Amino acid sequence: MVFEIRNLKIRNRTIGGTIFLNLTIVMIKEKTAKLILEDGTQVNGKSFGYEESEAGEVVFNTAMTGYPESLTDPSYKGQILTLTYPLIGNYGSPGYSSTEGLPDFFESENIHISGLIISDYSFSYNHWNASKSLGDWLKEHKIPALYDIDCRALTKILREKGTMLGKIEFENHKIDFYDPNLDNLVDSVSTKEKIVYGSGEHKILLVDCGVKTNIIRYLLTLNTKVIRVPWNYDFTREEYDGLFISNGPGDPTQCVDTINYLSKSIQKDKPIFGICLGNQLLALAGGAKTYKLKYGHRSHNQPVIEFGTNKAYITSQNHGFAVDSSTLSDEWEQYFVNLNDNSNEGIKHKKKPIFSTQFHPEASGGPTDTDFLFEKFIEMVKKWKEK
Repeated sequence: MVFEIRNLKIRNRTIGGTIFLNLTIVMIKEKTAKLILEDGTQVNGKSFGYEESEAGEVVFNTAMTGYPESLTDPSYKGQILTLTYPLIGNYGSPGYSSTEGLPDFFESENIHISGLIISDYSFSYNHWNASKSLGDWLKEHKIPALYDIDCRALTKILREKGTMLGKIEFENHKIDFYDPNLDNLVDSVSTKEKIVYGSGEHKILLVDCGVKTNIIRYLLTLNTKVIRVPWNYDFTREEYDGLFISNGPGDPTQCVDTINYLSKSIQKDKPIFGICLGNQLLALAGGAKTYKLKYGHRSHNQPVIEFGTNKAYITSQNHGFAVDSSTLSDEWEQYFVNLNDNSNEGIKHKKKPIFSTQFHPEASGGPTDTDFLFEKFIEMVKKWKEK
């Protein structure tokens, strides 16, 4: 049973040192639902979001902050997100504003998760930029959400057995499991038209596979003009100074068109930079293979090391697939490696100005230890233009 205090009034007049309060206490009616995993595991939770059943892939994120950014990250398309940090909702949801056509406090225009699972929900919120509660924001976007669930125990199940399909099911609304990785999720989150940002000196063609807006923000700070195009756009016909391949959701092998166009672009000497899904697509275009991780990397504290050096960085990550570094051809080499499981965290061409990272240098949320890679990309662009 949850109670909410409304219409709090404090009288200045006191009698005998006692302050008089006028309180309105409202009981909030809670609706319950179940989170059901494909292995048969069932846990009961209390609803604070949209009350309709939904299915997807259940994943977990160990970050302590940044739920507005995570929920609007297109890479979470089709997934039911479990947050391991216990208290969620205490700073509400930011108000909407935009600059250069990009939302200031979100990573896209929409919430992309299929559902949210947390331990403790804060019905009261407070933040200078909050405009509404997390629950109200989720209801607006029709996203179901449950709290009062042991997320530590749930995460241990996902770590031991691997990422599983799951569904949030309300009473009298039974649904089937759904595997989002069988669909081309990139097509559902990519822009449908060409969009231009900025008017800088360096013309960057950005292939939108589900791009986070902070990537575009970083590029715009470096004297660029960013041309954002759909994932299946034939960018081999375009004139540009540098090519950027964005992050995005799902199985990279679904993006056949992007891979084919990238294969042609690699034959040129123009600079290319890829992030997250962009790393996987670049590897596939170069002849390597990808595979699905057991439970993925989703956090703000993933340590990586620059391959062949002693330079280590803490990075923000969100991916369920990875590049099989053993399948890289002689033209490529690893750029970064994950220090937790030795999985690939980036590749680079041995002779051409082409590289990519599996992690997110732009963070949002998370650490920005590796944001220098954007400057490295633009330096490559400058050198190419000087030829």
